Amino acid sequence: MQLPTALTPLRHPAFRLLWFANLCSNTGMWMQNTGAGWLMTSLAPSPLMVSLVQVASLLPVFLLALPAGALADIVDRRRYLILAQAWIACAGALLAVLAWTGNLGAWGLVGLTFCIGIGTAMNSPAWAATTPETVPRQDLTGAIVLNGIGFNLSRTVGPAIGGFTVAAAGAEATFALNALSFLAVIVALLVWKREAPRATLPKEHFLSAIRAGLGYTRASPVLRGVMLRGFVFFLFAAALWGLLPLLVRQQLGLGPEWFGIMLAGMGVGAVGAGLLLPSLRGRLDRGGTVTVAAVITGAALILLGQAQHWAVALLAMLLYGVGWLAGASTLQASAQLSVPSWVRARAIGIYQLVTFGGLTLGAGFGGYGGEAFGIGPALGLSGLLCAGGGLLVRRYAIEPPAAETAALAADAPVPAVPTPEPAAPSLAQLLNEESGRVLEVVRYRIAARDRAAFLAAMAACRQVRLRSGAQGWRLYEDVAHPDRWVELWLMDSWTEHLREEGRMTEWDRSVLARAAALHGGPAAPEASRYLNVMPGLLS
Repeated sequence: MQLPTALTPLRHPAFRLLWFANLCSNTGMWMQNTGAGWLMTSLAPSPLMVSLVQVASLLPVFLLALPAGALADIVDRRRYLILAQAWIACAGALLAVLAWTGNLGAWGLVGLTFCIGIGTAMNSPAWAATTPETVPRQDLTGAIVLNGIGFNLSRTVGPAIGGFTVAAAGAEATFALNALSFLAVIVALLVWKREAPRATLPKEHFLSAIRAGLGYTRASPVLRGVMLRGFVFFLFAAALWGLLPLLVRQQLGLGPEWFGIMLAGMGVGAVGAGLLLPSLRGRLDRGGTVTVAAVITGAALILLGQAQHWAVALLAMLLYGVGWLAGASTLQASAQLSVPSWVRARAIGIYQLVTFGGLTLGAGFGGYGGEAFGIGPALGLSGLLCAGGGLLVRRYAIEPPAAETAALAADAPVPAVPTPEPAAPSLAQLLNEESGRVLEVVRYRIAARDRAAFLAAMAACRQVRLRSGAQGWRLYEDVAHPDRWVELWLMDSWTEHLREEGRMTEWDRSVLARAAALHGGPAAPEASRYLNVMPGLLS
């Protein structure tokens, strides 16, 4: 039987195993979030304190996303994920015990929610980076969207179960069920036979891995565009999370089961959007999808702020789910597809640092706005800013140019680029990860008529060098012989220099080859490498 287009990634066994396990744990997490949000309305029923539950769950991702991404790229990813899941399960179990024994106060709830958030923060970049390992590239976008569908399917089921569980057995029951749900993920990770990539070089050090990830991000206009648009989208869309429990309880006058139903309504909208996204992909590019998603999400927040009846609020939550899934999954797909595998977890970590920073600020400002202006006006203002912000930043590209996409997808021969001579055997003992910095040099001869084209090509080369780990890059023109040019860049060590070649994509090599093709000398451009043997003088 042929699967619907949106479900085709499930034909891959490893992806299917992890997807269903993640669905189980996300369902438990949404039950826990429902219980925590509702419990806080009894422990400390102010908009600010209720919003702090959301802030506590989001803030760790903002604080830890970058180091978590670096760790996920340099350690065994499967073991790392198992440890992160075990941490979340233990924190959830402690929360359940304290709530059951009546020893949980408002700040204790915030603190343990923060601990669970730490586990989520350490888990998220590594988990997202596993998706390209379980599906081929042609199914990657569909797999990311399907992850979003699973997340929102759990959002549909989890809050509904959580709301009725709170009404029947108290919030502590949702905490216990959440802790148990993470055992399913641990079992799936133990069953998963991950084929780790073979490493011919020593593992990157933690700080150098972070530095390489930041350098890649600075030199990647597409990834920067994804982060900017993600920050704006989540900043203004996040007000809902801190204010929804109070809106249900105070503005609508409903009980905890309705809080779960409202979140379930959002999940239904999100699942519907996820199923439709593959068919819309040919009509609307990713940038346009995110803009439309911001407008839909903004309109939903405005409608929700005005709602005085459950039917209107439920309709608004359905619309919010459509906009949220379309925006979040498209941005996540853009972040993953715009980076190579060697830096993927770090890039996702940096993306999550920025977007969860927006979520954290948005949830906090939502709580402050609810106290200052009231719940309805605060949601309405957030909706206006969400739609307006999405339109304002729509000019920032979130997918590579068509030529680069085609180069990455094609199975074409690797273009020739300037290659230095092999290292002298007498220096072999100095060439390791403890060596000083390595200065790399390429010399060009460029005719005057090609000067403008060469400068444009070298601007692209600069981004390639920096994305591949260079600590600095310069281009010099000989003042006595204007046709002679020297390109210089620094690598942190000989080992980092060796990693540089493996970090380049086919598109990167084609960029370097285009610059080399403008060289007019009798031979190919001369490439050479110099070891910094006196760092005190050349720091």
